[in-house]
Amino acid sequence: MAALAWLLIPVVAAFGAAIWGGWAARNRTTGDVTELAGYAKFREAMEKSHSGSEPVEQISNA
Repeated sequence: MAALAWLLIPVVAAFGAAIWGGWAARNRTTGDVTELAGYAKFREAMEKSHSGSEPVEQISNA
């Protein structure tokens, strides 16, 4: 029975390694389109002129 337990340990480890290897090799390129669209919106917002309001003056305690 002990020999069977020692044989089971590497089998379980190999199974776990196969699952981890499949997860690590998954395709992760689906988020690029969303990120690029968000960056384009950010650039457009930064390039717009301000609403014409005066900048707030800093208050000094001196």
